[in-house]
Amino acid sequence: MIFDEFSIKTLIRPVPDFPKPGVIFRDITPLFQSPRALRMVADSFIQRYVEADFSHIGAMDARGFLIGSIIAYELNKPLVLFRKQGKLPADVLSEGYQTEYGEAFLEAHSDSLCEGDSVLIFDDLIATGGTLIAAANLVRRMRASVFEAAAIIDLPELGGSQKLQDAGIPVFTLTAFALDDH
Repeated sequence: MIFDEFSIKTLIRPVPDFPKPGVIFRDITPLFQSPRALRMVADSFIQRYVEADFSHIGAMDARGFLIGSIIAYELNKPLVLFRKQGKLPADVLSEGYQTEYGEAFLEAHSDSLCEGDSVLIFDDLIATGGTLIAAANLVRRMRASVFEAAAIIDLPELGGSQKLQDAGIPVFTLTAFALDDH
């Protein structure tokens, strides 16, 4: 199946002033309601990573879980969950970060990774990069490395992709939106 960035973009719903005034939220739920579009997104990531040399897939709470779990299943890789604070039941490592809405904490089970592991980290979108940078810091604290950060959407004007690249983390996204795209 040929990837069609335009059809994917048309299924990402802009929601103005959510969760606060001045923010255009990029809602991927319509994309997940289209079996064809979801297959196109998943197949695009699978084709990119099917022969890549990494050991684990990391998925960000909560929308990153959707695509990350599909890719982990399809590539037969272990899935590491990066959760919002207080959601994981065992010993965790915690990392604070800034979001476009304020401060938050990301956690992972402290035994999720070992030295030598390499992780492909997924989220639904890259905005300021805070969540993915926090995940990368947690990966490194477990003595593993980040293979790449991947997302469906990039919001390049918010600078997250550049921050990730400046931190030595390669970035791959399927599509991008300017802040004023509707």
